[in-house]
Amino acid sequence: MKANFEKKYHEIETEHFWFKSRRRYIRDLLNSLPRDAKILDIGCSSGILLNELLEDGFKKENLYGIDVSEKAIANAKANGLVHVFVMDAEKIALEVEFDVVIASDCLEHLKNDVVALQNWYNLVSLRGQIMVFVPAFMSLWSPHDEVNLHYRRYTLSQLKSKMQEAGFRISKASYWNFLLFTPVYLARKLRNLSNKKNTTGDLGGIPKANGLLFKIINAENKLLQRVSFPFGVSTFCIARK
Repeated sequence: MKANFEKKYHEIETEHFWFKSRRRYIRDLLNSLPRDAKILDIGCSSGILLNELLEDGFKKENLYGIDVSEKAIANAKANGLVHVFVMDAEKIALEVEFDVVIASDCLEHLKNDVVALQNWYNLVSLRGQIMVFVPAFMSLWSPHDEVNLHYRRYTLSQLKSKMQEAGFRISKASYWNFLLFTPVYLARKLRNLSNKKNTTGDLGGIPKANGLLFKIINAENKLLQRVSFPFGVSTFCIARK
């Protein structure tokens, strides 16, 4: 991601409803795991999710993170994390098998996503699982994707196909952020018509309705335990070897 975007990202990643609600969904999914599970967060940024998992009782020595950004890993280390490394997500070199691998908004940054998924497959233990979240639909492409240095956005079928090509067996797949799809779509189409330069994409700061938006997405998170959504701003797959 570009420097101005990354600076803003680190300023808001802890409290912004988007990131907070996705971390909440991931934490709920991991709640039934043994607390000594080995977990890798690919694209861990400042390690906010890993520290929340620490609060949930997971052991620090089994929590790992990688990020391509030196600033992100410096922040993660300052936040008390130990096993965090500056590393290319296409070719992660860790001699550990993980019970859970998490990649939130990472795959779209990688030029060769199939190679990355094959690498991630080798990081998952025999009975382990992987959770991959990516932005959805090229129709939502906007300056936000450009300053974030995305290569692509995905449909659910594209993400499933690429993960299956890498060898994964899909256990849960859906779109995410369903209720906000229409306002986000309209806002991005209007922004695409504007000639205004924007160096931080959609990350203008913490929105005034942040608490309400968190409640909306968190309600969707609970529904995802029973249903899958037909479209959304993001899409994800949970899979096993």
